[in-house]
Amino acid sequence: MAEFSREQLATLVRGISLRQIRLASGMVLFAYLVSHFLNHALGNISMEALAIGVHWHILFWQFPPVGIVFYACCLVHTALGIWALYQRRQFHWKAIEPLQLVLGLSIPALIITHIVGVRIGQALYGHQKLYPQVFFAYWIVWPLKAWLMFAVITIAWVHGCIGLYFWLRMKAFFKTAAPFLLAVAVLIPTLAMLGLYQGGRNVVDNDSPEWRAENLVPDKVGTWAEQAVLSDIEDYFLIGYLGLIVVVLLAKGARTIHERRGGMVNLSYGNGRTVRVPKGLSVLEASLRNNVPHASVCGGRARCSTCRIRIIGDCSALPEPSQREAFVLGRVGTTDPSIRLACQLRPTTDLSFFQLFLPHATSAGSHASNPTRVGQERYLVSMFVDMRGSTKLAEKRLPFDTVFIVNRFLGAVSQAVIESGGRPNQFVGDGMLALFGLTTGRQDACRQSLKAAAMIAANVDELNQFLSHDLREPIRFGIGIHGGEVIVGDIGYRDHMVFTALGDAVNVAARLQDMTKSLACEAVISDEVRATAGLPADALPQQEVAIRGRNEPMIVRTVAEARALSALVAGEQVEAA
Repeated sequence: MAEFSREQLATLVRGISLRQIRLASGMVLFAYLVSHFLNHALGNISMEALAIGVHWHILFWQFPPVGIVFYACCLVHTALGIWALYQRRQFHWKAIEPLQLVLGLSIPALIITHIVGVRIGQALYGHQKLYPQVFFAYWIVWPLKAWLMFAVITIAWVHGCIGLYFWLRMKAFFKTAAPFLLAVAVLIPTLAMLGLYQGGRNVVDNDSPEWRAENLVPDKVGTWAEQAVLSDIEDYFLIGYLGLIVVVLLAKGARTIHERRGGMVNLSYGNGRTVRVPKGLSVLEASLRNNVPHASVCGGRARCSTCRIRIIGDCSALPEPSQREAFVLGRVGTTDPSIRLACQLRPTTDLSFFQLFLPHATSAGSHASNPTRVGQERYLVSMFVDMRGSTKLAEKRLPFDTVFIVNRFLGAVSQAVIESGGRPNQFVGDGMLALFGLTTGRQDACRQSLKAAAMIAANVDELNQFLSHDLREPIRFGIGIHGGEVIVGDIGYRDHMVFTALGDAVNVAARLQDMTKSLACEAVISDEVRATAGLPADALPQQEVAIRGRNEPMIVRTVAEARALSALVAGEQVEAA
């Protein structure tokens, strides 16, 4: 278990890149936004509700461990946003990506007045500026700042929602959850702004010498001298931040000039198209800059592998894959050095390659209306079923008779898969690949696959009885089942596209099906599927086997008669109920 945990941890670390850090820090900041906006929404109830809400809000977010994480995320997210401005040479879409970047970079400049006046004032001088003091400043002293506050709410929320959309749109549940997420995305900022309006109107209505004497005392809003110091801090921050943005833009320009002077490289797409670009651009950025269609579902974020290319010729002069690129390529089970991610590879010499995914399926400049069809990473259970002895079966039969028997076998298998909740996917000769989990969770997918294996055995028994007068020996079969993260989408060429799954889990399932011959059993199931399905550890015999293409041995479970799985799955479901 300890070795497994270390391996899982090492895999997780290898998969971390700057984008993952930016996503994680952004999630913390978005959680703060949700908390703060829900607090604002309490203004629709009363000023007392606002006071109670802000007390708990401050209690949580200023709790030292939480505060350290929060402020670290603020600094990291801002720094990575500035780095993205410098690093990004080309945008995947025409508007939404640059819009997200511009909105994100504008937030620090827009909120600095609020941060200095409230948080830094509290840290330096112990000011207790809460809602009454802020409403007085924004609705009575500087009315235009109320509109600025509404603008900041909108900008910060839109920026966060765009980031969440880029992350969630590749998830299996996104299509179902999208209407509910949209409703939440509209309601929260709307209620927050209405709450601020109600609170501000309350302060305006109650403004009087007595109210001011109670709420605008120096220990709450500070003295004029303290306000002057805070104003200077605000000015210095704005000058420094805007100066930093200018420096980054100048650096981008200098880099462009340097790259053009440093030389150009030719990229040949294997179809006769060649483009000439400066050194330093990734292959995907070169495609976007020159309007060459290039498949890329995640937008160049190294979160999918649809931009994969195969290098033609020598690969020794190419830069080594980054940690994130190596992780993604490892996830799809490739160790071929000629296969690279176009979004990560920045060639320094001329390069010839061809794309592994068709550009017309998901081009770099278009939005995929159905991400499941163009490429999506998700957990599926793969089942390979193969008919034994079909070659021998065909030796003394007419071709039509052989095809009839094989089709009846595949029909019996497909019926079992469909009735169990799976999907027949590919038919190769007398074998079939079935997928489970396209519409269900992990545990249900694993149980469905085991139930399907039992039903396949029952259906094949009935088929053997039906064809007993035509068969010299009963039809036998082998089943391999394994689950894991795979890429699903349309694969093929032009009018010959098929929906299928690619990845290590599919390959392993095929290897397990082959092992049923040497292990003399009807089914071989990975221990991962057994555990996820909830079957007891002693329910099936255990074997440690070597899998071709894998460095480490794998724990599997053998099933002498697939029919027995029916009772095991049914028994586990009864216990769960």
